[in-house]
Amino acid sequence: MRVGEQSTDPIDQILGEVPVPASLTPEDVRLAVRAVVVHAAEEWPAGPKCRNDGAAYPCRLHRWGRRVLEAHGLNERQIDALVRHGNPFVHVPFPFVLSGPSAGRPSAAQSPRGPAGRVAAPPVRPALRPGGTGRPVAPPATRPRWPRAS
Repeated sequence: MRVGEQSTDPIDQILGEVPVPASLTPEDVRLAVRAVVVHAAEEWPAGPKCRNDGAAYPCRLHRWGRRVLEAHGLNERQIDALVRHGNPFVHVPFPFVLSGPSAGRPSAAQSPRGPAGRVAAPPVRPALRPGGTGRPVAPPATRPRWPRAS
């Protein structure tokens, strides 16, 4: 069954589709991302089923999540990329703008304080040992930076 087709599941026929909110909030977008990732397809001998609830794919929540993300401005390819990514907590900007900064936040060039110029860091010289041997000392080891879950 494709995403746009009508479901033949009796529960879907009784309950109908989950309505998309008239005005989307950041919480709606977060929930929609979770819905499409958690309720992704899983192959079974009888055909694809929802990974979360075992209903025929796409289930009600997956369809709702896709409709919300489409209303938010994402296209099919971007939604499929979210599903393939597999992280239900990935951040989708609100409001979603395809190019450039969002209208609500000014860029560095539009900042009320003027353009933010970058200052180059001074060149780093190797530290000398206290004994005065003149040999460079290795910088102290830093903790590894692990990737954050958005």
